[in-house]
Amino acid sequence: MLTTAVEAVAEACGVARLVQHDLERVGRLTKDDRSPVTVADFAVQAIIAIALRRGFGEVHLVGEESAASLRDPANAALLEEVVTAVRRYEPDIDAGDVMAAIDAGDHDGRADGFWTLDPVDGTKGFLRGQQYAIALARIEGGEVQLGVMGCPNLAAGSTGDPAIADAIGTVFAATRGGGAWAVDPVDPTRRSVIHATTTRDGATVRLCESVESSHTRHDHAARILEHLGYERTSVQLDSQAKYAVVARGQSDLYLRMPTSATYVEKIWDHAAGALIATEAGAIVTDITGRDLEFSHGRRLEKNRGVVCAAPDVHARVIEAIGALGLSSR
Repeated sequence: MLTTAVEAVAEACGVARLVQHDLERVGRLTKDDRSPVTVADFAVQAIIAIALRRGFGEVHLVGEESAASLRDPANAALLEEVVTAVRRYEPDIDAGDVMAAIDAGDHDGRADGFWTLDPVDGTKGFLRGQQYAIALARIEGGEVQLGVMGCPNLAAGSTGDPAIADAIGTVFAATRGGGAWAVDPVDPTRRSVIHATTTRDGATVRLCESVESSHTRHDHAARILEHLGYERTSVQLDSQAKYAVVARGQSDLYLRMPTSATYVEKIWDHAAGALIATEAGAIVTDITGRDLEFSHGRRLEKNRGVVCAAPDVHARVIEAIGALGLSSR
């Protein structure tokens, strides 16, 4: 199962990278600046669905996309671009089969076993030519059992600035109880174990947070670290790539502080990344210290926000969130 998932994500990374490199032409053709990422979203979901069905027969897939808009004649140019992208993986496929594959992601997430996919996590990172992720996870009995995350622009090494786009990228994978690895996207048989490390300097925390202020409260993160007396270095990244950066010891802390009292996280935004970080030795909970629960359909209905941290940092951050009264807002 892991091999099929890794190979599918690696193939999808290659297709998404080609679309990203062709942003200007695709955007000009479809007259929409956001359409290149839409092409990648649709194409990746189709490719992953095709690979899972080929490997395992009919599958339950919770995906982010639906092909409904592609059936509108007004979007004929967009559909053509999606089909062209998918044909890099499946040369003889037609438009009808592409749309059917995309619509395979319509499961409600309430089966005992299913897959969940975020085909392009980090839309604005994709459009800027920076970090984004393709995140696939297998959930059984409400627990994530397998996670694969392709980060086409994240360098393989754990040194340097992770915000800088790389020419090759990395695939990360984990199985529950089996550890976590960085995988070579060119040769998926090559992999190396990754570990979340404790902070290198007890007075300093390396913080990884979202670029977009609409995704997290940056001011709350600053208050938490100030309360704890930590100095900080920080890097801002789009997508679940932040989980990978913590998982391989390049950062100590990823905080996703809720921006409203009513927002509920989607399972595809966290399933793969959370397992990879956990199996690498990090601790992942919501902001109250509760485990993330993937047994309530398409959303994390019982959770608020996310704290992913190295073991020596996590408990202190949870305590600070409670002391500052931030867990109930």
